Amino acid sequence: MPRDYCGGCEEFIKEGVRMTAHMIRLEKSSQGFIGVLLLDSVIFCFTLELDDTFLKQGSYHCERFHGTKWPNTFEIEVPGHTAVFFHAGNTEADTRGCILLGATTGKLKGDRAVLNSGDTFKKFLAVTKNMNNFSLFVNSHIY
Repeated sequence: MPRDYCGGCEEFIKEGVRMTAHMIRLEKSSQGFIGVLLLDSVIFCFTLELDDTFLKQGSYHCERFHGTKWPNTFEIEVPGHTAVFFHAGNTEADTRGCILLGATTGKLKGDRAVLNSGDTFKKFLAVTKNMNNFSLFVNSHIY
């Protein structure tokens, strides 16, 4: 059984502390990039994004966002693009160019997926509840 990386998230919740996030892409297929998200150098969860993502390796600023479709999340500020968010979803079809968060990886109806995404996204929001922004570093180690 795959390990649930989101257990013990309470260790991240520190009021007034600046967080750094690292997303490391590990696997690429026609069904998207699978990676891991580290918060302050500790594995938090798995990620899924489009296989032809415009989110290149490098550093990004993430800012708290409140909107109609996504009432509480973070927008990743990507030059030339808007509405690049962290959110819940399972397969590449759910990404809409954004980053999906999940506790494990697997398949849904034959498609590569991150699973337990709703709960994982809620834990992400709990971890970041006292933050308005953070830095995200994206790196690829494709196998």
